[in-house]
Amino acid sequence: MRTENFDFTGESGQRLSGQLDLPPGPATSYALFAHCFTCTKSSLAAVRVSQSLTARGYGVLRFDFTGLGQSTGEFADSSFSGSTRDVIAAARAMADAGLQLTLLIGHSLGGAAVLAAAGELPAVVAIATIGAPFDVEHVTRLFGPQLDTIVAAGEAEVQLGGRPFTIRRSFVDDLATHDQGARIAALGRPLLVLHSPLDRVVGIDNAGAIFGAARHPKSFVSLDDADHLLTDRHDADYVAEVVAAWASRYLEQPLPLRSAAQPGEVSVEETGVGLFQVQVHAGAAHFLADEPAEVGGLGSGPTPYDLVSAGLGACTAMTLRLYARGKGLKLDKVSVRVGHRRRADGPPADVFVRRISLEGDLTPQQRTRLIEIAERCPVHRTLERGAIIETAAGDRIDAGDVEQATQHAEDMATLSAHHPAPDEAPGSA
Repeated sequence: MRTENFDFTGESGQRLSGQLDLPPGPATSYALFAHCFTCTKSSLAAVRVSQSLTARGYGVLRFDFTGLGQSTGEFADSSFSGSTRDVIAAARAMADAGLQLTLLIGHSLGGAAVLAAAGELPAVVAIATIGAPFDVEHVTRLFGPQLDTIVAAGEAEVQLGGRPFTIRRSFVDDLATHDQGARIAALGRPLLVLHSPLDRVVGIDNAGAIFGAARHPKSFVSLDDADHLLTDRHDADYVAEVVAAWASRYLEQPLPLRSAAQPGEVSVEETGVGLFQVQVHAGAAHFLADEPAEVGGLGSGPTPYDLVSAGLGACTAMTLRLYARGKGLKLDKVSVRVGHRRRADGPPADVFVRRISLEGDLTPQQRTRLIEIAERCPVHRTLERGAIIETAAGDRIDAGDVEQATQHAEDMATLSAHHPAPDEAPGSA
C-alpha cells in the first residue's frame, strides 16, 4: 500500500489531516473512511480496512476529524454536525484533486456521519456502515454520570477509550437536532450495514433500525463475534472483503494488474464489435486496440502503430528513470513523445521520431548523457536491429518460446549497471 499525505481545509478554516492510501496500480474508484468517535485515522479498523481495500485496487482517504489526531481545531468545540461537515469537506477536497469518490465507509459514529453527509454528495454511488448507531444521541450513553454535569454545568471532562475529553453541552444539544431516520430513507443509493450481534458499545438493534429505515437496494451482514473496534485483523479483513465484493456491483472495477507470475506472452482477440476492435491481454492487464472512426474503426483504443510507438516511449521513460535513480541524478520527470512515419529514400523505410523532455536539477552534461542512454533502451535496440517473426497456426505458445514478463526490467537494470554517469570514469558503476 502506498500512502500520501492529503491535508485539506475544513469549513471553519481548520486543517484536517488525511492519509490517501493507494493501490499498486491505478485506482479507478476511491472510498472515504470516517473513523469512530474520538478515534483517529490511524485506528486499527481504519488502517486495516484501508489496507485490504487498496489490495483490491481501490484508493482510500482516511482523515482525522476536527480536534483529533493531527487535525487542528478544538475537539471541545466540535459537534456531530461539525463531523458531518468534515466528511463533506473531505469529499470536496477529493473532487478538487480529481479523485472520483464513489464509496463512503463509516465506523461507529463515523458511520452515522457518512449517512448524514451522503445527501450533500450526489456523486457518491454507495454507502457502507460498520457498527453505526441509528440514533446519534446514543453516544451520550458513553458519558455515564457525567452527562448530568455536562447539561447542568455546560461542560465536563469524560474518559473515553482511556483518554480524557472535554464535552460541552453544545455537543449534546446538537445531537438532538438530527433525524437520521429521514436521512436514511432519502438516501436513494445502495446501503450496506455491517454489525456484530455481540457489539457491547453500539447494540445490534441499531443495525436493525438503520436497515428498517433504508430503502432497497440494502444489505445486512452480521460480523458474528467481532468487537466494536474490529481489533482482530481477521475481522477487519473480512469487513474489507465484504465491502469490496458488495461495492463491485455498483462501482467501476479496479484495473487488473500485470504480475511476473503470469505468462510473458500477449494475446489479442477480436471482440466482435466494429470492424477492427480487439482486446489485448498482457497477463491479467487488458485494454482495447482499434482504428480511428474515419477509416472504419470505432476509435475505442490505440492503433497498432500507436502501440509500437508506446512501447518505445514507455521503455525510454523507464530506462531513464532506472538509470537516474541508480546514478543519483536529480531527474524529477521524464516525458516522451513518439511518432511513426515512412520514408521513400531507402531502407529502413520506417522511422520513429522521439522527443524527450527532462525535468529536474540536471547539468548540461547529465542531460546529454540521459539522451544517449535513451538510444540504448531495450525496445530501441530491438527496433533498430530488427527481429525474426516465427508464424504458424495454433492457439498457444510454448512456455520455452517466451521470455518472462520481468525480462525488460532485467535488461534495463543491466544497461544502467554498465553505463557510467556523466561524472564517472568509464567502466565504473
